[in-house]
Amino acid sequence: MKAPFGPQVPSPCVSICRMEPKTGLCAGCLRTRREIADWPHLTDEQKDSVWVSIWERKAARKQGDPDT
Repeated sequence: MKAPFGPQVPSPCVSICRMEPKTGLCAGCLRTRREIADWPHLTDEQKDSVWVSIWERKAARKQGDPDT
């Protein structure tokens, strides 16, 4: 799945910056610490990939997966 972003891929940050100990994901944007730290240095293609991961994590949460 390709994220629908153009040359300026927006940051997923929603200014709710709290890491969930159980999942290791940010409670606001569902990124890992590595994804957050790397974001400014990623290519647009890599940022699109992070967005796809976020969407997959959101979908897993909606299905009741406790580890996402």
